[in-house]
Amino acid sequence: MAWIDLLLAIIFLIIGSGCTVIVLIGLPGTWLMIALAFGLCLVQRLWAPAGSDWLVPWWVFVIGIVIAIIGEVLEFMAGALGAKKGGASKKGMLGALIGGFGGTILGTFLIPIPIVGSLIGAIVGCGIGAVIGELNASPDSRLKDTIKPATGAVVGRILGALAKLPCAFVVWVLLAVALFIQPLKTILG
Repeated sequence: MAWIDLLLAIIFLIIGSGCTVIVLIGLPGTWLMIALAFGLCLVQRLWAPAGSDWLVPWWVFVIGIVIAIIGEVLEFMAGALGAKKGGASKKGMLGALIGGFGGTILGTFLIPIPIVGSLIGAIVGCGIGAVIGELNASPDSRLKDTIKPATGAVVGRILGALAKLPCAFVVWVLLAVALFIQPLKTILG
């Protein structure tokens, strides 16, 4: 059965690489990879002897989940940190956070570009949120004073989306190595 286990690992390698790529367009590829690896482990249990080890140990899943959460936090916080770097007030940073989240949801429904709509919505929402936050931060705020914080929020959000890619890649490698270890040990003896 080691050859079937090896086939499962190869299936993960191929589909997992696609999951890594879709992270760039705002889809939850890292979470899909973790679910795929878990699903393949469940499938493997159909023929595995009772009491045998899982293809992927539980602690590997825990590490993968922690890395995926780090990627999500990086993406979520990046817009606010970008706004701060651009000189935003606390209200501007909060506006970037709320705008990015709301823009993701609205972009999914309002921008008729499948999948990409949520990413565009998040970026635009982040900028608009930073502008609104800055305008409400002080009675003396002017629209032209919001350009730098809003630009920082937009750039931060884009960098946040890109920051998830290495996290997804690390999870892919981690799970792929874990899936290959047991069948290769059995085959190579």
